[in-house]
Amino acid sequence: MESFNQFLLALDGVLGSAPWFPWVLLGVGLFFTIYLGFPQIRYFGHAVKIVQGKYDKPGDPGDTSHFQALSTALSGTVGTGNIGGVGLAIFLGGPAALFWMWVTAFLGMTTKFVEVTLSHKYRIKAADGYYAGGPMFFMERRLNMKWLAVLFAIATVICSFGTGSLPQVNNIAQAMHDTFGLNKALTGGILAILLGMVIIGGISRIAKVTSTIVPVMAVLYVIGALAVIIYNYQNIIPSFLAVFEGAFTGSAATGGFLGATFAYAFNRGVNRGLFSNEAGQGSAPIAHAAARADEPVSEGMVSLLEPFIDTIVICTLTGLVILSSGVWTEKHMNKFERADMVAVAGTYTDSNPEDVEKLFKFLSGGESDVQPYSGSVVVADGLALNEKEFTLIHARSVAEDVEFRVGEDNFSGVLTVVDGRFANPDVDVWGKSLVHSVALTNIAFQRGFFGDYGSLIVTLGILLFAFSTAIAWSYYGDRSMIYLFGPRAVMPYRLVYVVAFFWAAIEDTTVIWNLSAVAIVIMTLPNLFGISVLAKEMKDTVKEYWRDPSHK
Repeated sequence: MESFNQFLLALDGVLGSAPWFPWVLLGVGLFFTIYLGFPQIRYFGHAVKIVQGKYDKPGDPGDTSHFQALSTALSGTVGTGNIGGVGLAIFLGGPAALFWMWVTAFLGMTTKFVEVTLSHKYRIKAADGYYAGGPMFFMERRLNMKWLAVLFAIATVICSFGTGSLPQVNNIAQAMHDTFGLNKALTGGILAILLGMVIIGGISRIAKVTSTIVPVMAVLYVIGALAVIIYNYQNIIPSFLAVFEGAFTGSAATGGFLGATFAYAFNRGVNRGLFSNEAGQGSAPIAHAAARADEPVSEGMVSLLEPFIDTIVICTLTGLVILSSGVWTEKHMNKFERADMVAVAGTYTDSNPEDVEKLFKFLSGGESDVQPYSGSVVVADGLALNEKEFTLIHARSVAEDVEFRVGEDNFSGVLTVVDGRFANPDVDVWGKSLVHSVALTNIAFQRGFFGDYGSLIVTLGILLFAFSTAIAWSYYGDRSMIYLFGPRAVMPYRLVYVVAFFWAAIEDTTVIWNLSAVAIVIMTLPNLFGISVLAKEMKDTVKEYWRDPSHK
């Protein structure tokens, strides 16, 4: 699994984490924002009225209401990215990463408006009697690029696992284990059964379930977040200042956090912003294709609300909870993930500025005197006897109070380390280090009015957010399977989807996140290309919409 994780990291290095990708994503959003005259601002109020049904007409073609389509699309975006993804972004890029998540969301509102409008314009009624849409349809029917449509559909199926199924249940199982001590396999098994019961019912059942879950989970999460932010009210302004101060310079080292350059904060913020709101990814158009509407532009306007709700509202609340509580710079006792752990030769501390600079360069792939440790670690009753020969790094921080265990018992013996990696998979490593993703958010929610009970809100939030995301993405995947292979392919796909959902409950968190990072990019690039080619048609379609007096 470590080898597979290294392969994913290498692949992500030339895709989502590469310097060019954020510029492409933001560049397309910026172009359309200017080209269409800032629709995310001008059309915001009109979009709210559409969701309220003020422009509905009897007999409009489609399978769901505007609100149900919005809820389904939101359930696909409001998930672990809002809880774990923000925690990961701040862990990697510091407070500045939140600023770039905002920028991604603001420009993403226009990107989503464009992709949904164009996809809705070329939707079809599928062989199963339901409407089907998405970028693959305008790629084939308008651009005459069947090959690109097939590539996108294949990427969507892969991404339904990398975004929708695997990381969602992984975070649910972790949260349920940390809060209630529940076995991860048990959690995965129960949820896999429930998932199967929902998705077999198709879009009608999916829309009903998600339109119920989304409002409930949003209210619950907002209450919990405000309980922490208000409790730490004196840190609200400093938190905002930290976000803006480091936006163009990077976040400075503080506490156990070793710092982040501008490039790192920018890349991680944009990357996590995309994971959170999926603007530009091409997923939301598949959900909105089912909406009852005869005007593609009206459904596009509904979709521009999604990045606002998802990232500018919910992700900001999560970010302020983490920053105002101060937990992101603190080290916490945890079981070390092997993919996040490396031993380096010599002794380093994060209280020494020179050591901090060297370690940061090492972890960021720059030139550094720091070298991976190779040799033996002699352990007696759980403690390393030759600890001065090496420094253990976990979660991009210097580990403290390190203990080696086998189950509940302290380990005694000799461990082998090769190029910084421990070669004894049966020995667990515990200690204090920075934490990230859901674990970080979970700790932060305990620093408010609800105290330790705050973790229950995160657990329930993860359960509802992530489960609804898995439901929505199963629909994206089965529409793509219909496009590729016809209706007969849907049931085998759903079966594999549910099995993978269970499997991911017990798999390594870091590997799952890295898999999702790769899957997102291979879906996003064909979509961005397609909507860019149709820029003029998009503008003409919007102008035609406003010529109708009933829309004003």
